[in-house]
Amino acid sequence: MKRRPAMCLVVCCLSAALFAQDSSDRLSDRAAVQVATKTIRPEQIRAHIRFLADSLLEGRAPGTAGYDIAARYVATELEGMGLHPGVSGSWYQPVPLAKAVTDEAASSLTLTFGGQEQKLADAKDYILYTWFASPASNGGKAESDVTAPVVFVGFGVTAPEQKYDDYAGVDVRGKIVARIYGAPSAFPSTVRAYYSDEIVKSKMALAHGAIGTIEILLPEDWKRFPWDWAVPQVQMGEMHWLDKAGSPHDFFPELRGNAMLSEQGASKLFAGASKSLDEAFTAARAGKPQAFPLPVAVHIHTVAAQSVIQSANIIAEVRGSDPTLRDQYVVFTAHVDHLGICPAINGDNVCHGALDNASGVATQLEIARAYASLPRPPRRSVLFVFVTGEEMGLLGSDYFAHFPTVPLKSIVADVNTDGAPGEFAAMKDVVALGGEHSTLGDDVTAAAKLMGYDLTPDPMPEEVSFIRSDQYSFVLQGVPAVDVTDGIHSVDPKINLYEVEKKWLVTRYHTPLDSMDQPIDFDSMAKGAVLNFLIGCGVAQQDKAPEWNKGDFFGTTFGPRHFGDGQGK
Repeated sequence: MKRRPAMCLVVCCLSAALFAQDSSDRLSDRAAVQVATKTIRPEQIRAHIRFLADSLLEGRAPGTAGYDIAARYVATELEGMGLHPGVSGSWYQPVPLAKAVTDEAASSLTLTFGGQEQKLADAKDYILYTWFASPASNGGKAESDVTAPVVFVGFGVTAPEQKYDDYAGVDVRGKIVARIYGAPSAFPSTVRAYYSDEIVKSKMALAHGAIGTIEILLPEDWKRFPWDWAVPQVQMGEMHWLDKAGSPHDFFPELRGNAMLSEQGASKLFAGASKSLDEAFTAARAGKPQAFPLPVAVHIHTVAAQSVIQSANIIAEVRGSDPTLRDQYVVFTAHVDHLGICPAINGDNVCHGALDNASGVATQLEIARAYASLPRPPRRSVLFVFVTGEEMGLLGSDYFAHFPTVPLKSIVADVNTDGAPGEFAAMKDVVALGGEHSTLGDDVTAAAKLMGYDLTPDPMPEEVSFIRSDQYSFVLQGVPAVDVTDGIHSVDPKINLYEVEKKWLVTRYHTPLDSMDQPIDFDSMAKGAVLNFLIGCGVAQQDKAPEWNKGDFFGTTFGPRHFGDGQGK
């Protein structure tokens, strides 16, 4: 398999570009970059993925032996490169997690119309989100019960800066709110993603006095997330990291029951409503705020088995060379975990997570090797943070962002890899999720230009990808962050990269088919790794730290950050 010549061509072209043009101070040490990029090899990336996606690791679920093996593998690789442990002499940052799994047989959801009860069928009409006791018990039972009238609240979004409010003119105090998944499509892509976040929407429901939630999906969303796929995902349970009091973080016990309904279940909920379900969907597609009471009360009874487990982030450091800037940090993140054992396909019940996210771990390891190979470290320090619990809600990265191993105000940027760019085929372009919000986007543009990539806006805003991976944990703490993902234009005109990615999402994503048996372009992935290396290198070398763009939604909501004045958030 002739992969080395292709990568050598990438490096040679990159080296020529580095020496042929002035890229300001973003990539100032050109000789060092030339040396480092030669270390990122497709063969090594393939070998990492092959090990991490092996059935022996049983899908790398947090709290399992398979995850611990993967974590040891990552730490061993980092140690062999000569990097330094990033947690007070250790490679591991322990992350305490509470896990709860709903006892479906003991739980129920019942509708009441005019005194007549209608018990819905579990896994056919509905699926319950689970429940946590607080403080978390280990091996105990968590139980909740709620009965209340239901108010439909559109998307369940209040967005003042978008002049949009589904809750306007309606009283949901002491009620269960039924809401549509997502947010209005007219919102800017990443703002739409923010308001689609279930944590954000739950906080809004609480702020308006709701005591429970019911989620329904637009018919087109069921095509992307089929019910038969969604049910086992939810039935696997939930996790939250534990705060110092032992309580699950971002779990809201005031919402005493939470469920998702199938298309069939949603139709039953809307029976006799003043507007039909189709009319509600039409208004949602048009971006019209809406809310009205439904002539139904809902009883949700949730019983769950709860446990406390330990998992760990793996952290390594490259200490910066500039006495003035070495106490500032560029962070690279990639999640090690995946789903573990899942519904079998063709006799295989391991969710291998080859592209989600053994590929990101593999490329980040090779980026770390590139930094270790530099004749002189970059001016700023660099942290490589391999996190746990991403699939369960960005848990490891959120824990790190709340309890960083360096002062939060010293972290200038996060470069995340969730699915390494270039996995499917050689690309003409890349998508920089979050790049438009800060000057970090300029670093992406500079690196992409050197690599010969164009930049494309998010082609799938309906996937709300910006909030679904670990860079978002840093954004919430005011740190500019970016996740560079696959573009939609292949170098090969016979490949429709956009359609390839869409098909992968509905056929292989979060299934055992995401394995080493699928087509993977390791040469293209290595080129994508070089791109991420250059982005981080640009930030680590330049004089000024990235800043939020003036008036940016996320910068205004969670920033700005201030360095050197003791005021960083």
